[in-house]
Amino acid sequence: MKFNLDSAIMEGAFTFWKDFGGNILPYEFTGPRDEFMATRTTASLGVFLNSSPIYDISGKDAEKFLNKVCVNRDFNLMKPGGSRHGLICNDKGQLLASGVILKKENGDYRTYWLAPAIQYFLMTSGLDVKGEYLNDEYFYQLDGPKSLEILEEATETDLHDLKFGQNKKVKICGTDMIVYRLGMTGALAYEVHGAAENAEMAYKKLREVLFKYGGKLQGARNYVQIQHTPAGYPNQFQHFWYPFQSSGVGLAEFAEKIGGLNAPFAGSASDNNENFYSTPYDLGWEKLISFDKDDFIGKEALMEIAQKPSRTMVTLEWNADDVADVFASQFRGTDVEPYEQIEHISGLSDASQGAAIRGDYVLVDDQKIGVATGKTYSFYEQRMISLASIDQKYAKEGTVVVVLWGSPGTPQKKIRAKVARFPYFNAEFRNETFDVEKIPRRK
Repeated sequence: MKFNLDSAIMEGAFTFWKDFGGNILPYEFTGPRDEFMATRTTASLGVFLNSSPIYDISGKDAEKFLNKVCVNRDFNLMKPGGSRHGLICNDKGQLLASGVILKKENGDYRTYWLAPAIQYFLMTSGLDVKGEYLNDEYFYQLDGPKSLEILEEATETDLHDLKFGQNKKVKICGTDMIVYRLGMTGALAYEVHGAAENAEMAYKKLREVLFKYGGKLQGARNYVQIQHTPAGYPNQFQHFWYPFQSSGVGLAEFAEKIGGLNAPFAGSASDNNENFYSTPYDLGWEKLISFDKDDFIGKEALMEIAQKPSRTMVTLEWNADDVADVFASQFRGTDVEPYEQIEHISGLSDASQGAAIRGDYVLVDDQKIGVATGKTYSFYEQRMISLASIDQKYAKEGTVVVVLWGSPGTPQKKIRAKVARFPYFNAEFRNETFDVEKIPRRK
């Protein structure tokens, strides 16, 4: 969904951002802490997901194609209205795409964030299947403990029956909307989709009710850089990247033609691009793999990894004194070369703005046991945290490790850290487990 600068979506933003497709989105409204804390105390309304690449798949061989390219369970078993977290891997078992797949009422499939990889495999599949990019819907997120009440008032509908991962058709301002109980902060949250022609009307209504409950608007910056790490949701652009250039000549040429897929890397782990490529096991997503299907891309490699998976995803809490020492190095005079800046709210993640995906080695007794990514402020718990894919034998909560901060060729600092709970945010209103019956029903 594309918006103009005079759109209601831009009202109140003090800076704007051009997304990966060249669309304009509000970058920030009231600041990182304010916008993020709304997801823990009231609710936030975000529009970043309107930048999602939407790619529809149809045709006689749609299921056959999806079963061939995705690691997930048999798509012939998927019912209309259902959704899945779809994963596409290369022959090494490394991820090439991570996104959502919805089955439409007419039997076609809508995918989010699986393109461009899924486009390449469709073009070269030789199957009776068609793919098409679309920009015909709006896509908003309401995150936070008040999100259900806000959405029920805005849609004049009781949504208490909606379980995590389920969806429901409702009306807003007389127009059709689909509500999903999903979100990226870890808190109770909902995604809302509707026709692009109704985007302004729906947004204004949601914003009106949001403000009534004391909620905040959320800019693209704070969606991309803050939410996923405390929620325990590894995210492309922040926690891992895709090996397009090393997954075969055809895909490499395709990626080069599209452009914008050569993400720069930073941090101590940037001495080897392989540190930024992940298998589903590295991210804790092995439950999404189904070996019951016939052959799919990466199956052989993933079966081998499954026999002895080496790494898994954890949260790290970074030592406050060591973090402060890195920050203070900027103010010790010209005789001291400062460490790389650490005060950014997140590990740099937006390649389109000249930044980089950051990864820093995790050490035990000076031995490399993994890579820390997605460093961010956890405003709610008041900690500096990151995710880290580390060797499983060190993944026990409380294990003491070291993060080697600093890109090759720069001063490096060993920052003490410890393995913390995963997901880090696991309060009462965690979306997957929260009982919404504790919230009064709409009268």
